Amino acid sequence: MVGAIAVAFIEPIAAGSGIPQIKCYLNGVKIPRVVRLKTLVVKVFGVICSVAGGLAVGKEGPMIHSGAVVAAGVSQGRSTSLKKDFKMFEYFRRDTEKRDFVSAGAAAGVSAAFGAPVGGVLFSLEEGASFWNQMLTWRIFFASMVSSFTLNFFLSIYHNKAGELSSPGLINFGRFDSDTVQYNLYEIPLFIIMGALGGMFGALFNLLNNWLTIFRIRYVHRPCLQVMEAMLVAAVTATVSFTMIYFSNDCQPLGPDHTEEYPLQLFCADGEYNSMATAFFNTPERSVRSLFHNPPGTYNPVTLGVFTLAYFLLAVWTYGLTVSAGVFIPSLLIGAAWGRLFGILLSVIASSQSIWADPGKYALMGAAAQLGGIVRMTLSLTVILVEATGNVTYGFPIMLVLMTAKIVGDYFVEGLYDLHIKLQSVPFLHWEAPATSHWLTAREVMSSPVTCFNRVEKVGMIVDVLSNTSTNHNGFPVVTHTTGHDEPGKICGLILRSQLIVLLKHKVFVERASSRLIQRKLQLKDFRDAYPRFPPIQSIHVSQDERECMMDLTEFMNPTPYTVPQETSLPRVFKLFRALGLRHLVVVDNENRVVGLVTRKDLARYHMGKDGLEELHLAQM
Repeated sequence: MVGAIAVAFIEPIAAGSGIPQIKCYLNGVKIPRVVRLKTLVVKVFGVICSVAGGLAVGKEGPMIHSGAVVAAGVSQGRSTSLKKDFKMFEYFRRDTEKRDFVSAGAAAGVSAAFGAPVGGVLFSLEEGASFWNQMLTWRIFFASMVSSFTLNFFLSIYHNKAGELSSPGLINFGRFDSDTVQYNLYEIPLFIIMGALGGMFGALFNLLNNWLTIFRIRYVHRPCLQVMEAMLVAAVTATVSFTMIYFSNDCQPLGPDHTEEYPLQLFCADGEYNSMATAFFNTPERSVRSLFHNPPGTYNPVTLGVFTLAYFLLAVWTYGLTVSAGVFIPSLLIGAAWGRLFGILLSVIASSQSIWADPGKYALMGAAAQLGGIVRMTLSLTVILVEATGNVTYGFPIMLVLMTAKIVGDYFVEGLYDLHIKLQSVPFLHWEAPATSHWLTAREVMSSPVTCFNRVEKVGMIVDVLSNTSTNHNGFPVVTHTTGHDEPGKICGLILRSQLIVLLKHKVFVERASSRLIQRKLQLKDFRDAYPRFPPIQSIHVSQDERECMMDLTEFMNPTPYTVPQETSLPRVFKLFRALGLRHLVVVDNENRVVGLVTRKDLARYHMGKDGLEELHLAQM
């Protein structure tokens, strides 16, 4: 309840894992408040509450979001929330540099969570950053390395072993015994089958969660209702847990070599512990470790089957609540449970094969298949699991399982993060243009008529355009008119809303267009100081006399904006946006006159298609 209240009433953007929002930010979309200090505080506090409250959630996604917020804040050398400027790192106060730092922060979060610095780099490459270069690779790797070192250093102090840096990340899946780590050629088809099962279970998870999220958007949009839903889920989770433990008779002997740190006796006889209670009442990370490493015979097949079904439904219901929560560990736990069940059934069917006697490796493959089927990660997830378990031998089976899970899952439905991005009506651009776009041109998707400015424009005109709430544009072509003003002007530049606001704030205008008075000179520092929270146009006072003054936009505009002819194919337009990180693309005719403007929203609207437009409308209701 406390965690949900903090998120619902203080900072709603802190809900969920934060990975979809970071993906959007790195794709070039500015999500409001996603990397602010208040978001970080609420995120950390909320995830502590939701994990301690016993929900079917993990803390890994929020750690990735938290790392991104820290990186965004540190790179700016100031806190706009605290109104404190440290007068450092001013060079990085622009979108491109800040985006690179956010990529590094997300990678550092993965590195700290799983103890996987290389996996962090690959996660940022595969799931996060839309724009990549060689320089960014080693910078992000350096950030991940420092993150892993710092975590190990403080963990060594926490465990009273100061200076011992051999601790893994916050999540410890345990090390597989090198003597038992083996697999054979005839197990490869079994791993492929597990990957296919993971893809189908993941697709079912995503489909159910998608329907549930649409229901929440329609009916559970008030903060008080969101808090009540979170409390209801917590109550149902506790009730289901106690009920299943009460009716479970899976009592295991508590021998001297037992691996459970906190075995729970409950309704079992003395000298025994309840396996169902151990699975439910341990932290999800410790339950995953138990499923990976406990010896054969530790879990009853019925216990694993019932636990998988119950935890699957609880995780579907929990993800998307107004609490800070990740989906990594619940997915691994569900997959580890049915994977271990798969291994037990194999051992029963082919009891003569001793290589199948260890269900731990099937628990690992099931965990990989389930998480891969939900989030559709391949390269980074392989390395994360290899680094987190400290085992390279199972690298190939994990790759095989993840590739199969992705192929099968993609056949049914998109990944979980992509579904939530679509439901949030974010103009996210995927890697490739839609297959049906090859017969379309820029003319079909552009917005027109275009709001343009002259090289020397009246201040009142600029203020009126920026104040118009019905057209909240961010980029304006600057044109020159060779004929009448009724005809489209020729493109000579592009200026941003943020630049115009800074110019108005500093009164960079003169009384007459032909005036010889020197207008006030601005420096790059003036624009960097206003970044990223440019003041709203309503906060800038312009007197009636100043409205008649003229502003020369020539030295502030981009004199060489990207333009395309009307007949340019849509895939070409899409590639320009995707590769260059554009937000606006001017469409011109044969005489270089402005006839339209393509924005990310125009492309994303087409990319979604009819179903996407319905969901977009639904999300905006």
